[in-house]
Parts: sequence; structure tokens; C-alpha cells
Amino acid sequence: MNIINIGHTMKYETECLALLFFPNEKMNITNNLDIAFCDDYIMNVVEQDEDCIFLFTAIKINGKKAQMYEHVPIDIENKKEYIHRRMGYMMWKLLSQATKIYPAWGTITGIRPVKLFHRRLDRNMTPEQTSQEFSKEFLVSDEKIQLALKTAQTEKPILNQIEENTFSLYISIPFCPTRCKYCSFVSHSIDSKRAKELVPKYIELLCKEIEYTSKIVKKIGLKLTSVYFGGGTPTSISAQQLDVLCKCVSNNFDMSNVIEYTVEAGRPDTITYEKLVTLKNNGVTRISINPQTLNDDVLKEIGRAHTSQQIIEAFNIARKVGFDNINMDLIAGLPSDTVDSFKATIDRIMELSPENITVHTLSIKRSSGYGTQRDIEETAKSTKIVGEMVSYAQKILFKEGYVPYYLYKQRNTVGNLENTGYCKPGKECRYNIYIMDEVQTIISVGAGSVTKLYRNNGELERIFNYKYPFEYIEDFELLMQRKQKVVDFFEKDNAIPLWKNR
Repeated sequence: MNIINIGHTMKYETECLALLFFPNEKMNITNNLDIAFCDDYIMNVVEQDEDCIFLFTAIKINGKKAQMYEHVPIDIENKKEYIHRRMGYMMWKLLSQATKIYPAWGTITGIRPVKLFHRRLDRNMTPEQTSQEFSKEFLVSDEKIQLALKTAQTEKPILNQIEENTFSLYISIPFCPTRCKYCSFVSHSIDSKRAKELVPKYIELLCKEIEYTSKIVKKIGLKLTSVYFGGGTPTSISAQQLDVLCKCVSNNFDMSNVIEYTVEAGRPDTITYEKLVTLKNNGVTRISINPQTLNDDVLKEIGRAHTSQQIIEAFNIARKVGFDNINMDLIAGLPSDTVDSFKATIDRIMELSPENITVHTLSIKRSSGYGTQRDIEETAKSTKIVGEMVSYAQKILFKEGYVPYYLYKQRNTVGNLENTGYCKPGKECRYNIYIMDEVQTIISVGAGSVTKLYRNNGELERIFNYKYPFEYIEDFELLMQRKQKVVDFFEKDNAIPLWKNR
């Protein structure tokens, strides 16, 4: 698709919005008007004279043309933001009419839409005023507005409780039994010969990184409030290896302020009674058992080597061991899944009554097995189907008393739809809120992990670990040198941590 931009610099914004209607299609962004004489295009023009600003948007899709324009007062408040918003409005209107695709989040393309709602509520706008703005100006559907408002309201008390000198610890275990076809995460099949050889050395060095990290946080005076083992699938490793890692954490960090301790058990074909007892005995308070679907045909299609019955059995083992805070992940839009099949999955999960349910929308990424292009008709059809799935989940979860507590969007999700964490009241995963709202330092260890350093003036800095386990092992010493950036970040103001500099 050609995007012709004239008189402005909003290249990224126009591209993101165009991708809602033409996902995975390559965007040719240009200021060459000659393209308009031969190819399909989206054109956005901003012209300014002494009296006003002229906004003009035109499209040609499959040879059919349409256009909109608007005159803006020269002295309008927040001029750049207003122009951006109105240009998005006109693009959305024209493209939705041409394609019959109606993204429910309207013109909002960012990862964290709830932040936009927080900002308005923090300015003392009422929920009604906020709803009206997002409906009229951003073209967000009523369903998504209510979802975002409820998420913001659930998050707010937890955000208000965050202390300035605290952090969460993320531990990466980038191994899985097999790679799911939809997955784009860095993970290695633990059954492969190379991965099996890497695991012992990886665990050894991970313990060294944990120990070194504990010395850093003690030096700068941070308190640990949550621990999160992610991956991959952490329970891909043995019970003995899990025990070593958990004991390494408790032996090196002060755990007295830890509110929650999560381990993604994830794949039911990695879950055993012995592993869950090991986690429970080491103080883990929350686990994830992630079916994605309870349709055996869909499980086979996505490359899962287990059945829906094994998922239920794993859940029952976790209850037997004593876990009273279990999350289950589901994905709307998996290949070969239908609306009826997805509804059946939701209904069966309700019978299990887990404390957390996270409903993801399938994200089509080039690094996954499903990174293929779709035409307009196919995109419109899949948007409608997946929209029905997500809407049904929201309806049932609300009916059963679950509340949304964190929400984010990824690029290339079907229909620009969201991923939402729901929970029974009081069972919110604080780590998920912290990392999504970017309001607390997250110090990460292990391959493929990212440390996010946060200061209460809103400043953020990221430190990236090596992506793959073999890189992590080979360049471990260089990786440890990067940890000095954590100290530099907090002590750059006369070597005094920000929260003590008052």
C-alpha cells in the first residue's frame, strides 16, 4: 500500500493506522504525488496559510476513490496533537467504509491504551467525559471503552500502593517442550540435543547472575516486591533444577517484602506433582497453566503435544498441591478454531474456576509459523470472527464476577484487538500491572530478558540481555558488565538514589 504524506512528518502514525486495515502488507511511504495517477493509495495532506490549517485525506482502494477535509483554526490549542487526531479520524472513516473493516479500538494503535484513560481520569475528567471523548474523537467502541475504564479502575489502587524504592525480579527460562506454531518468543525445544546440553550450564550461569544482581540491588537500596519466572516454559526444566533456582533467589534476596511469587508452569505436558510441590515448598504463590484452547484438534494444529484432558489433570494436580492462585491463558483466533469452539473453551474454563484468566488475541508475526499476508476480505472476516470470540469471553467473565486488571495490545493482532488479564477480585497479578504500566523497576536475568529501570520522574531506561541461550553462555562476562548500568542509572544524581534525594 502507498501512503502519500504531504506537509507533515507523521510517517509512523499513518503507517500504524493503515496497518489496521492492511495487516502485514508492506507500506511504501512517500511524498511522490505521481503515484496517485496509477496505484492505490492513502494520501494525507497538511497545508497552512495565514488564516487556517487545511487537512485533507484521500484514498484509492481497488480503483475506488473517497476523500475528506477539514479547516483548522491557526491558533488552536495543542495544534500538533489535534492535527494528528483529526488525520487519524479521517483515515479511519474512509478506510473502514472502503474495506468494511471496523477496528474496535478506533484510531488507537499504541500498546498501552489504558494509559490514555489514566491520564484523563488523573486530570479529574469523569468516566462519562472520558467515554465521550474516546467515542467521538478516537472512534473507540463502547465495549472497548468500558473494558479500558474498568481496567483503569482496578489498577488504580494497586498503582497507588507502589513504593518508590521497590523492584520486581524477572527470571527467564527460554526453553519449551516444542515450539508452538503461533509463537515468536525466543525459546528452544528442550528435547533437542543442543538444548539439553545447554541447560545445565545455563542454570549454573543464571544462578551467578542472580547472585550478582542481588549485590547490585543491595548497594542501591531497592526492595524486592515480586518475583516472576517466565519463558519459554520454566517447568520444562527438572524439579531439581527448579529447586536450585528458587533456593538461589531466596538465599540471595530479602524475601520479606515479596507480595507475590509467580512461575509460569505453562504447558501441561511439563507439569508434574514433583515440580509443583517443589515450587510450593519454595514459596511460589501463583502459577500459570496455559491451555490456549481446550479443543484437541486446534491443539494439534498449533503444535501442542498434549490433550485438553491433560490440561484439566494438570490443573487438578495444582489444586491438590495447594495452589489457590492459578492463571490460565487462552488465545482467540487460533488457526482452525471457530467461534463455537472458542465459546466451549471459555465455558469449560469457567467450570475449573481459576483465579486468573488471560484472554489473548492471536498476533500474526513473521517469526511465527503463521506470518502470512491476508487480503481485505479475509482480514474483514477474521476481524469479525475473532471480535466475537473476545466479546464472548468478556461477557462471560464479567457475568462470573471477574474484573479486568491489565490490558495491552500488540502489533499485528487480528482486528487490532487486545490481550486482557481478568481475575477474581483481590487476585490481581501485580507484576503484570507493574510491567505494563511501566511504573516500577523490573530487573531481569537470563537470556532474552529486558531490564526496565524506572525513576519516579517518569524516566525509563532499558538494558537488554543476550537473546539466545548460547549467546548468554558464550558472552556471560560481557553481560555481567552491563549490570553496572543499573547502578549508574540510580546513582547518577551525585551517587544518591532519587528516592533519598528530597
